[in-house]
Amino acid sequence: MNKKYEALKMYLKSLGSVAVAFSGGVDSTFLLKAAHDALGDKVIAVTARSCSFPVRELNEAKVFCEKEGIRHIVVESEELKIEGFSENPKNRCYLCKKELFTKMWKTVKELGFQNIAEGSNTDDNGDYRPGLIAVSELGVKSPLRHVGLSKDEIRELSKELGLNTWDKQSFACLSSRFVYGETITEEKLGMVDKAEQLLLDLGFSQVRVRIHDRLARIELKPDEFNKLLNVREKVYDYLKMLGFTYISLDLAGYRTGSMNETLKEEETENKSE
Repeated sequence: MNKKYEALKMYLKSLGSVAVAFSGGVDSTFLLKAAHDALGDKVIAVTARSCSFPVRELNEAKVFCEKEGIRHIVVESEELKIEGFSENPKNRCYLCKKELFTKMWKTVKELGFQNIAEGSNTDDNGDYRPGLIAVSELGVKSPLRHVGLSKDEIRELSKELGLNTWDKQSFACLSSRFVYGETITEEKLGMVDKAEQLLLDLGFSQVRVRIHDRLARIELKPDEFNKLLNVREKVYDYLKMLGFTYISLDLAGYRTGSMNETLKEEETENKSE
């Protein structure tokens, strides 16, 4: 097994006990598996339920914990009630993570756990990630970054461990589909969730439906563009039914943090002034 995986287990073991912030995605599933291997019943999984977290992800998280025999706690975290969050400011992720981990700390300390760990990896170091500021401020551990694991390495190790998440699509909360400054509502979160679920049901491997008012901008892997054309009418009709006025395909294809591209453009413009 990879030396970094052994280093990861040693680091987790040194924590004594840990509550893993568990979304059921590639990174947090791998982290939870490693923590359980290292610490056994001194590990619990904690998942936040909210309108920006699809029910399918919550259900998959529950199934994994049941299968692995890991105690699973679900906490309620309604981001839309956080002051300023629904206006979707540039530090939206900071506001969310601060509220989430503050609430999580209260729960896990009552259960006797002294550490919380989250699943960011080294790939997250290169993009705009205000949520990591909250992680640092609140003393949440980032074991995968601590031992230098990248997304590709995590997928490779997940496959070796027999985790069926090794090739699961990357996921971020549904609020990340909104352009900064556009009001986030429960209605529009539902539109995005249902639109992405349709594309997943149609067999697309990596999906984002970005929302710009009533325009849906679909991001897929470029090698799946032709596949979309084959089901174009079905996708168009369904998204129209959901409430989108315009439906478009992003020719640049899927990439993480595409909404942050506007921030980089603003930064470039400000430097040139």
